[in-house]
Amino acid sequence: MYYIVTFVWAILLGQIVGFLGGALSKSPYDFKMTLIASIIAAVFVIIIGKFAVPDEKKSVSNDQKHA
Repeated sequence: MYYIVTFVWAILLGQIVGFLGGALSKSPYDFKMTLIASIIAAVFVIIIGKFAVPDEKKSVSNDQKHA
């Protein structure tokens, strides 16, 4: 469920940013390219979230080994 919510928000926010960026730079809005960029950004966010937060089980077991 976490991944679905992440992809939905990434697509929604990516489309908004793509539309506004196209309007500000006076270039045409491209749905497909914005969708691809949004999905790539969502994958990066998921990967960063997976590795950035330390696992509590691992940190507890490492503390017990050093004690």
